[in-house]
Amino acid sequence: MYDDASYYTFIPSAQQHDDKSQTPRHRRKQSLLNQPNEEFQADVGQLDGNQRPNAATETSTAPPKATLARRAQSYTDFHHAVRAVLGQDHNQEVKGKGKLAKQNELSVVDLKDELDFLDWYGGIETRLLDANYEEYTDYLKQLESSSSHLDSLLSNTNSTLDLLSLLTKSFKDVEAQTLTFQRQCEGLVQEQQRMVKLADDMSQNLKYYSYLEPITRRLNAPGAGNYVRSKEFSNMLSRLDECLSYMATHPNHREAATYNSRYRQLMTRGLTLIRNHFVGGLREIASDVSRRISDRQLNDTTMSALLYAKFRVGAAELKEVAQEIRKRAVPPTGADPRAGGEYQSLMNELYTSYSATRGKLVIPLIRKKIGDIAMAPSTAKELVPFARSSIGYVRGICADEYELWREWFEGEDGLYSFLESACEPLYDHLRPRIIHENQLLKLCELCTLLQTRYMHDLDDEEPMDTNELDFSILIKPALEDAQTRLVFRTQAILRDEIENYKPKSDVLDYPAKIRRVSLSGTKSQAPAMSGRKSSVAEPTTPMPKTPVIVEESDSPNGRWGFSTEVALHGWYPTLKKAIWLLSRIYRLVNSTVFDDLAHQIVHQTTLSLSKAADLISSKATSADGQLFLIKHLLILKQQIVAFDIEFVTPDISFDFSGVTNTFWELRERGGLFDPRNLWRLMGGGLLPKVVENMLDAKAELDGRLRTVINDFTSRSASQMTIAIDASATAKRGFEGIKAVKKVQETSEKDVPLLRRKLDEYLDDQRTKETLVSAVQDQAIQNYETFYDMQMADKRSNGVTRSKKGKGRDDEIWDPDMFNEWASGVFNVKRLGVQEDEDSRSRSMSRTGSI
Repeated sequence: MYDDASYYTFIPSAQQHDDKSQTPRHRRKQSLLNQPNEEFQADVGQLDGNQRPNAATETSTAPPKATLARRAQSYTDFHHAVRAVLGQDHNQEVKGKGKLAKQNELSVVDLKDELDFLDWYGGIETRLLDANYEEYTDYLKQLESSSSHLDSLLSNTNSTLDLLSLLTKSFKDVEAQTLTFQRQCEGLVQEQQRMVKLADDMSQNLKYYSYLEPITRRLNAPGAGNYVRSKEFSNMLSRLDECLSYMATHPNHREAATYNSRYRQLMTRGLTLIRNHFVGGLREIASDVSRRISDRQLNDTTMSALLYAKFRVGAAELKEVAQEIRKRAVPPTGADPRAGGEYQSLMNELYTSYSATRGKLVIPLIRKKIGDIAMAPSTAKELVPFARSSIGYVRGICADEYELWREWFEGEDGLYSFLESACEPLYDHLRPRIIHENQLLKLCELCTLLQTRYMHDLDDEEPMDTNELDFSILIKPALEDAQTRLVFRTQAILRDEIENYKPKSDVLDYPAKIRRVSLSGTKSQAPAMSGRKSSVAEPTTPMPKTPVIVEESDSPNGRWGFSTEVALHGWYPTLKKAIWLLSRIYRLVNSTVFDDLAHQIVHQTTLSLSKAADLISSKATSADGQLFLIKHLLILKQQIVAFDIEFVTPDISFDFSGVTNTFWELRERGGLFDPRNLWRLMGGGLLPKVVENMLDAKAELDGRLRTVINDFTSRSASQMTIAIDASATAKRGFEGIKAVKKVQETSEKDVPLLRRKLDEYLDDQRTKETLVSAVQDQAIQNYETFYDMQMADKRSNGVTRSKKGKGRDDEIWDPDMFNEWASGVFNVKRLGVQEDEDSRSRSMSRTGSI
């Protein structure tokens, strides 16, 4: 391969003869750009044989001055580089011609004859000719050299391209072979990986079968129970879990069922060793404590240290061991939680063993302590103090046992069964006392104690801490016993003192009894009267506006701020007992049970009051019996609506005037005695609804109250208008004018009597005015009936009716005139809101603010 610099190599200048004698050798051609800047000189010395000796001094034999020729960077630059070199050659040629002229001038001086001149001239001519063609010759040689050089470059380029094509083909072949080799290697690697994975899988699968023999030898070896506490035993059980899980997920293996059965037997064997170890450790601790307790008498502190501190020493280690069974007693995912795990029976044996061991130590102490409490003077005969002391002691024991249990076991499975057995001495003493207790107040106090102090409040928004003892579960049987006895005693009191009540003569001495109560109340609580005249009559008998709890030990000026005896002295005994029962059992029993009892109490009280009213009517008058019944039914209705006052905050006040508001609403709307209107008002929510499932009892009470009010108003109005009723008008010689005057006289006389009678029985002014208004409406209605009959008779006899107005004195008043007259006689007061508030405030000042 030739170097591209050879393109710029030119034919060298004339050299010394001694250079030709040098041995020729191959050397790399010099580039034209690297050509030294030499002067071209005519080689005339070789032709001139008569050259003087000093000619050598004129011609320099020293090497030419080195110059740095520029190397071409491209084909375009190549042209400029050649022109630069050629320009240097031209300058050298001009210098050479000058030197040649000088030499010729010198050589002419040396000519001696004509022959020498001819020779010299021939030589000069030849040299001149050569000199004239030398530039073209040199340029031709350069072109030929360049052409040869370019041809060699093209040849070398073609050969290089052929070589590169061959190399490219070879590279492609190598690449194809490399890819093929790579694929083969990848296939081999994949096959290797598959074989390795297959070997690992085989090893992994065989691993679950290889555990059988060493685990079998380990569990069946003598002294295997001592191996329970070690970490290797736990790891061995974990491997058994893995083996069982593997066999369950690969049932298609040939011997999976056999190995599964064998592994399950080994698991049972291992967990049985844990159970035996746990029971043995527990038995050792218990025997040590029992021996120390039986050796000598111990105080409470020492006893507590033995019973609890001693059991806490080894609890952590045994708890960790028992945890191995508990982890495997959990039901599998998706199974019924109530079914329990496969090894739940072993865990239950641990619970049972612990409960039995602790029960032998604790229960005798509990029984002895409760026996001492039962024999104490303060609790020997009293139910509630005994229950408070004994339950408080048992609760402390249960709390200690709860904490100790959590140190031995995780969770609360089996805990409350053990605690219930620990509470058996309490039940054995408390249940007979509850059954033999006949005082309802003590039973109510016991239920209140259990509900408020030991039962969890369902209305409490804060959830109960799961790490605390829920003592309500343990005390619930005692509460159920007390509630059962409370319901039984309530039914017995309802039967004996309400349903089968036989009143004495002094109890039915109405209205004399009302007058005695009014006089006693006036003397004992007569307020200082101001000079201002009251617009509304004050009630003579103070009536509580709140549900009253009748205590056997209620004292005057007690919790209500007024004399309970005076306030309730006018109440019928069955009503007093009914209110007492309802206020006592409310929220002490289940709501369903209470609703049923309340229905029975209200029903039997209503019947008892109706019987008493009939007896009073037979002894006194019908008005007394009816007003007695109206008064007591209103009280009963009022107490039913709001007797839950016991369970509200004391700063809330309630207005229980809904009963009287009902009468006022009926009168304002008209149709007071229309049963349909009354029923619509009752169903429309005018009367508040408090007790659920008492709609039947309330409806019965409302119906009875409407009936007796209608009877009272009809009877009172009939007595006033008896002179114009149908029987009187049917008699011969009936004179309408005289009959009307008789009605006027009777009404003017009976209305004050009616008001005095109402004042004796009723306290609320609006109720009394409503009843008077109802009597007035009934009297006007009776008169309108009479007037219509008289007008019909006159029309049949041909007598025309006079104009509307007062008319003559010998004519019957029309209904408008009678209505105007009746309004003046009955004088019904229109009680407004302010008067109603004044009346209520006066009543509250006497009865005390809630």
